[in-house]
Amino acid sequence: MKTEIIGINNAAEFDEFTANHKNGHFMQTSLWGKVKDDWGWFGVICRNNIGNITGTLAVLLRKISALPYHMMYAPRGPVCDLHDKETFNALIDAAKKEGEKYKAYELKIDKDAPASDEEYKKIAFDAGFVPVPHADGLDGFQCCLVNRINIDGRSEDEVFASFHSKHRYNVRVAKKHNVEIKICGSEKKDEFYTIMKETCERDKFAVRPAAYFGKILDTFGDKARLYMAYYESEPVAGALSVLWGNKVWYFYGASLSSHRNVMPNHLLQWEMIRWAIESGCDIYDFRGLKALDDSDGLYRFKKGFGGDFIEFAGEMNLIIKPAAAKLVSASQKIIKKIK
Repeated sequence: MKTEIIGINNAAEFDEFTANHKNGHFMQTSLWGKVKDDWGWFGVICRNNIGNITGTLAVLLRKISALPYHMMYAPRGPVCDLHDKETFNALIDAAKKEGEKYKAYELKIDKDAPASDEEYKKIAFDAGFVPVPHADGLDGFQCCLVNRINIDGRSEDEVFASFHSKHRYNVRVAKKHNVEIKICGSEKKDEFYTIMKETCERDKFAVRPAAYFGKILDTFGDKARLYMAYYESEPVAGALSVLWGNKVWYFYGASLSSHRNVMPNHLLQWEMIRWAIESGCDIYDFRGLKALDDSDGLYRFKKGFGGDFIEFAGEMNLIIKPAAAKLVSASQKIIKKIK
């Protein structure tokens, strides 16, 4: 196995591999690195002895304030056969070596591999990774409990028929009330942000600035869409989704408290699911949930679309410099206490 390090502006082959691999993810691309431009970025490519790529790893670099160290984070990486121990180890070893330039004290991964995949977990544990416990499915850098619709070549009618009857009814309610869904780009980021701000205040989440949503849409181009729902010409809900390889992810969603009776969110989801079907995707990913709890409205909403609930193996840390890791941890606790 041979590895090479690539830069963010020299990643065409890298991104093509992630788009064509069944385990690819939009966060494992140079495009995501350009969205997260307040972090550093490098990519690792692993090739076999005839030059074919067997795996890739996209790494974000975060400088620790007031300290000379960096954290390395590979969101949803690596992209490879998850049971290919040789490729996995080659990618990790190359990232560790590159990390020496930045005094990297740890490498964090959170591959979207099922928690039931004991072989993958053993490969990661044997490489030195340690699982990070979390309180619920939304705790951590990425969601570890998700809902996914396995499209698997099914038609629109077949997928729609798999929804709960109440969800099918609600999609029809939205259509009956002439809720209009428009596919937009970054020109509507401020409209979306206004709705997102109300949603985050209502549900007690931190809100991203409008520019962040615009950056995702502009960077990913036709691989990202902002779906806006209008009722009587007023924007009442919106959702941002990303297509990469064989999957569409529901990334961000928001709705006003008013006009929820016309069910814009159900129609928004159906239109994004239709995009996944039209694009020949295998999976529509609703992303995170706190828990499998019928008292949680988010769980009931996603459950009604008939997907499968999957728990991922979760976040894992590889400590490269133990003394530095302890220093960083101590400094972050002090900063948190001061704040």
